[in-house]
Parts: sequence; C-alpha cells; structure tokens
Amino acid sequence: QVQFVESGGALVQPGGTLTLSCVASTNIRSSLNLGWWRQAPGNTRELVARVTLTGSTWYADTVKGRFTMVRDNAKNTLYLQMNNLRPDDTAIYHCNSAIPTQVGPWGQGTQVTVSS
Repeated sequence: QVQFVESGGALVQPGGTLTLSCVASTNIRSSLNLGWWRQAPGNTRELVARVTLTGSTWYADTVKGRFTMVRDNAKNTLYLQMNNLRPDDTAIYHCNSAIPTQVGPWGQGTQVTVSS
C-alpha cells in the first residue's frame, strides 16, 4: 500500500498562509481520488479537500475559497495551499485516499496550529 509523508505544518497567526506537502511512497498516477484530511483534538478525522486523477477538486464548506489542493503526479506529491487561516483550522493534517473505504496506513501527519 502506498504510504504518505506529510510536512509543512507550523504555528501561524490567524489570517496567515501555509503550504503543506505530502510525498507518496509510490507512483500516484493511477490513484484516482486523493485527499487531505485533518483531525482536531477531540474530533473525528474529516476530509477537507479532494483531487481526482484529472485534477478536478472538491473542498469542504469550511475551507472552500481559502484552501487549494494540487497534485503533481511527476513528483508523487500533493500540496495544500492554505490562506486566511483561522483558529478552527488547527489540526493534524494527513493525506491519503479520499475514499474512506480505500484509505491506507495513516502517516504521522503534520501539525498546523493557528493562534495569536
């Protein structure tokens, strides 16, 4: 199964910008739907962004207009550009299949903390 390594998390102030990266252990060209998930303390993991093989994207209402997901098949890498960050964006962010029944092992994720 493909494994993912996330990076780029940090402590940022509200309104700040951050870009997360996720490198897959294998070629992702044939992986259909890939997504960014996040889990805040005390909450279940939720899907916040999804990209298809052709580059079509979907975003949760809570991040729509602020987050942008990009997949780079040549680099086996996913990106999540996050703008206008809010305190409720604080969470551990993971990438994986966007289809809940097809997710593989979860990596350690990357911590994003939005606080003044």
